[in-house]
Amino acid sequence: MSNEFTQIFPTGEPNEAFAQYFIGQSYLAPLTDGPVPVSNVSFEPGCRNNWHIHHGTDGGGDQILLCTAGSGWYQAEGEEPISMVPGTTIRVPAGTKHWHGAKADVWFSHVAFITPGQDVSNEWLEPVSDEEYRALPTTQDDE
Repeated sequence: MSNEFTQIFPTGEPNEAFAQYFIGQSYLAPLTDGPVPVSNVSFEPGCRNNWHIHHGTDGGGDQILLCTAGSGWYQAEGEEPISMVPGTTIRVPAGTKHWHGAKADVWFSHVAFITPGQDVSNEWLEPVSDEEYRALPTTQDDE
């Protein structure tokens, strides 16, 4: 890991448990446990997760993303991508097909958690294609 990437939360360990759902290397640092586990997820440049959907009822299944360092992308299916920089906050409603990850040449970290409720689950889908990803600007300054 590059020493040039600094952030306020730990980077964590390689995210091997979910590696099959990522293109590139991500890292996971659990920050809290309990009914609302909160984790810091860090992405090496170019790393992104597959399209996925968080499910839940009774208020559960919304994902909250808080960018804490670097620069990355969030995109919901059928919508324009949103550039995430430190301070960007995204609420992903349950049932929304989406992906998130680093820009091509910069590290990215976000704190993530899922709102508690009933029947909360995650459905992993297809990878974000290289064609889709390469069509995005590559750096913080390219937006």
